[in-house]
Amino acid sequence: MLQNRLKYSLLLLFCVSVFALKAEVKVANIFGSKMVLQRNQANPVWGTAKKTELVTVSINGQKHTAITDKEGKWKIKLDPMEAGGPFTMIVEGKNKIVFNDILIGEVWICTGQSNMQWSVENSNHSDLELLAANYPEIRLFTIPLVAGSEPQTDIKDTTWSECNVETLAKFSAAGYFFGRKLHQILGVPVGLINASWGASSLASWIPRDAIEENYNHPEFLEDWDWRITQFTDKMLADYTKEYEAWEAAGKPGKKMRPPRDIRIGQNRPANAYNGVINPVIGYGIKGAIWCQGESNLGRGDQYSDLFPIMINSWRERWQQCDFSFYWIQIASMKEPDVEPTSSSWAELREAMSKTLFLPNTGEVISMDVGEGNNIHYRNKQEMGSRLARLALDETYGYDIEGKSPRYKSMEIKDDKIIITFNHIDKGLYAYNANTIKGFAIAAADQKFVWAEAKIIAANKVEVFANEIENPVAVRYAWSNMPNANLYDRNSLPVACFRTDQWPIASEGNIKAQYRYKYDHSKK
Repeated sequence: MLQNRLKYSLLLLFCVSVFALKAEVKVANIFGSKMVLQRNQANPVWGTAKKTELVTVSINGQKHTAITDKEGKWKIKLDPMEAGGPFTMIVEGKNKIVFNDILIGEVWICTGQSNMQWSVENSNHSDLELLAANYPEIRLFTIPLVAGSEPQTDIKDTTWSECNVETLAKFSAAGYFFGRKLHQILGVPVGLINASWGASSLASWIPRDAIEENYNHPEFLEDWDWRITQFTDKMLADYTKEYEAWEAAGKPGKKMRPPRDIRIGQNRPANAYNGVINPVIGYGIKGAIWCQGESNLGRGDQYSDLFPIMINSWRERWQQCDFSFYWIQIASMKEPDVEPTSSSWAELREAMSKTLFLPNTGEVISMDVGEGNNIHYRNKQEMGSRLARLALDETYGYDIEGKSPRYKSMEIKDDKIIITFNHIDKGLYAYNANTIKGFAIAAADQKFVWAEAKIIAANKVEVFANEIENPVAVRYAWSNMPNANLYDRNSLPVACFRTDQWPIASEGNIKAQYRYKYDHSKK
């Protein structure tokens, strides 16, 4: 009897301890010491505690209270604060949490795939960049990469850190070089949240319900759902053995992709959104910078539909109006074309540009920094600078031009076509050559040939080719690896374009890229 009572007492004590542990006030893991809170904005702070518990949040002379709901969740909103710090935040309920060294400034989320994830230590002049990385008012936060078939409510424990040689090495290079420029010019603290995942597809970053409600191709998700039901552990194991044998043999023949479990990978629709973005939705930000697209090559037409769906869905859920959203257009790779031809890279660039109709969006051009044999171009400094120009121009109101020149209109004059551009700042010029490169021209037969081009006004270029007597269309930099050199004199390259609306390869191609040898034909 005594033994039973002892067991009962120990069990009761264990249950009480577990209950008490669960009842502790907690704050979502995006919050912590050394974080940056967005200035001049009412920022949410949220977490969990015991049901109906009173929670108090104090910082910089302000105090807010909330009572948890029936699920034990609580949320408050801080009053807007000007740039400054450091401050201490205290969260109290049955227990107390203290966050120290908090700064108020500008917060940006850096997201996309590998060219955003690409680290400072692997970029140009990394040794010098790291030696110079003494910026205690730049704070870094990297979200763990966890996919989820359902939206996750929190991320694994991670911390904010000051920017220095130790903390910066593996951080997003494009994000850092962007944030550093903002910090130097704005003169306020900057917080950078790295939410990038190599080889991730666009659809993985979009909530599933947003795709269901806004994408007019239900077969896209149907195809993915079928693939998930068909995929097995044995398939993954078989392919892994095959891949390892290919590696051991010296990687002969056709390149094989590394094994991935598509059920929990970064290509399944909504996976990256659920595991990486959803847990931090609502954290106060000024905007987002995005670099992604390589995983969607060959599906430019699909990209032009899904990209605005993604941006709109994030904005709707963040509830911070139409926050700034800027992206790096896909770069370039492979060999330059001998003759004008079709290009999946150009189609993807065009698809990204189509999303510029959304408010508070912008695009920087990167095709001139691409490397022919390396999809991960190392000159991330230039991309950071161009992103910063765009943000300083569009978000912060500086009197500088952040947009690259873009095609505006065309006029056929006899055997020539006059192209007019907008966003001209200091005037067009041919970089590193006496002639303009990158233009192609065609007659009604849709057969393009290389063209000559001549600048005839600050915003106009005359395009022609001796063998084309009745031209109807012009393309510029329409190539995987364009040999194109038309710039504005502020060092911003002219964006690739085409004047025609002729069919392109990606139109109607909504089928997801399948990364394994078990394709849809086996359905």
